[in-house]
Amino acid sequence: MLVWNAGPGAGGDRRTGFASATTTIRGNEIPAPEPKFGGVIQQNSRDSKPWWPPTIVPPRGAPNVLLIMTDDQGYGVSGTFGGVIPTPALDRIAKSGLRYTQFNSTSLCSPTRAALITGRNHHSTGFGVITELSTGFPGYDSIIGPEHATIGRILKDNGYATSWSEEHNTPALPVHGRRPVRPMAVGDGFRLLLRLHGRRDRPVDALPLPEQQADLPWVGKPGYNLTTDMADEAISYMKELDAAAPDKPFFVYYVPGGSHSPHQPTQEWTAKFKGKFDMGWNALRDQIFANQKRLGVIPASAKLTDWPDSLPKWETLSADQKKLFARQAEVYAAYTALHRPRDRSRDPAGRGHG
Repeated sequence: MLVWNAGPGAGGDRRTGFASATTTIRGNEIPAPEPKFGGVIQQNSRDSKPWWPPTIVPPRGAPNVLLIMTDDQGYGVSGTFGGVIPTPALDRIAKSGLRYTQFNSTSLCSPTRAALITGRNHHSTGFGVITELSTGFPGYDSIIGPEHATIGRILKDNGYATSWSEEHNTPALPVHGRRPVRPMAVGDGFRLLLRLHGRRDRPVDALPLPEQQADLPWVGKPGYNLTTDMADEAISYMKELDAAAPDKPFFVYYVPGGSHSPHQPTQEWTAKFKGKFDMGWNALRDQIFANQKRLGVIPASAKLTDWPDSLPKWETLSADQKKLFARQAEVYAAYTALHRPRDRSRDPAGRGHG
């Protein structure tokens, strides 16, 4: 049973029946049923009493939530969890909070996103595979149905302001012009700030509002960086919300493209990692394992799994192979470090990417 509280909620109006009235709800039904009319209707207005349904707001003290998801990064990538790629902005966040050590990834982009925002197995939400490889079969059609409520839908129905920067959960097939007929984020309870689709290094289009298609944001902007633009859009959104409705909490789902391919760091960032991976992947694996033990993100008694026979050991590679793979690691590391959460002061080129 749904309970409509008489309390005002966050910054609300205690006078029930007024247009400015607010309420909090238990939130155990999706969607929340409409309240019954609480006024009086007689044959004349003098004996009638108007009544407006209260606006649903979160309870007082409801927290703001910023959810950042990094793409194509294993557990040992970031320095925050023992990797050799420095991520000082994430380090600062970890030091001021909790560092969790279990996240169930599907090892693919779209499916992981679908599972994260719905709390369901990715196959049950139509994302058994990435959206570009979707088929017309159940579990693989790349459509999150209305029966699979996202966290955006739930929080929005409970009075939150919700937004999504980047998405890879829009069906790739039904398009009209350049824009999907039903932007998935908008239909599932989010305000879509800026979208990146699939393996592209630029957004298919930018959608400040569902009904409005913006110009391509990189036009006329030499050195344009998508991740920086996405961060700026999300920051601007939070600032605008704070100015217009400071009592309204937000849920911002920020999913930058890094470290998804294509990897395109600047030369300045790539140079920072020159020679950092010449030791090869076997020695690097041992180093990361030791770092994780030192940080406490894995038990001190943990044992490193045996190297699989199907993968060549570093010392068996030719000189050219070692040079190629070390260079690939340098580029990946540079892209990951450049696309970390905002840390403008550390960009040697002064452009504030990432």
